[in-house]
Amino acid sequence: QTEEQFAESKQAIKQRIAFYASTPAYRRVLDTHGWGSLQPELNLMSKQGKWVEMGELIEDDILNTFAVVGEPQEIVPMIKQRYTGLVDRITINFSYAPVAERPALIRELAS
Repeated sequence: QTEEQFAESKQAIKQRIAFYASTPAYRRVLDTHGWGSLQPELNLMSKQGKWVEMGELIEDDILNTFAVVGEPQEIVPMIKQRYTGLVDRITINFSYAPVAERPALIRELAS
């Protein structure tokens, strides 16, 4: 993955986080981290159809709180370090990992 592709992947995830964060029900989650004031702004932007701009409001610290960010070969150890002992299942979006690498990533996660 090139640096440009990695940046595009991060921005796409920021847009997804912004979409969820625009929902009033998620304000409490943002409040927990001190970002609650962002929710009304994102909500207004969603009503204005400013989907791309919403993602630009998601700083890297927010991204890294809600997503595990790294190159495909780095992700599995990061996930295990972050979530081992805390969860018994996870949902992963590998849409930004090369298709050929996905089966190996899934096998590594399952081990």
